[in-house]
Amino acid sequence: MQILTPGHKYLLRSFEATTGQILQFIEKDVAGNTINDGTTNEEVLAMLIDRCKLLGEKLPSRETSIAVTKLEEALLWFNKRTQDRKARGVEGTHKA
Repeated sequence: MQILTPGHKYLLRSFEATTGQILQFIEKDVAGNTINDGTTNEEVLAMLIDRCKLLGEKLPSRETSIAVTKLEEALLWFNKRTQDRKARGVEGTHKA
């Protein structure tokens, strides 16, 4: 992994190819305006959960099951954070 823009843009190594893939997270300014569109932590976690579950069905292991549980727990906490921020009216801003 190479950090292109800290916290927002990453170059992920490909497993076999010499080129990588860009992962861009949404980036907003302090006023909440979108600077660069991108994905969210929640979307990446949901994708990882889906992938690990599929791979776990093909080749079951205790470790994969535990990893899925931990990923689901992380997603739960990120969603809780979002719900709390929406309830306070600060979602999408840099306010606490």
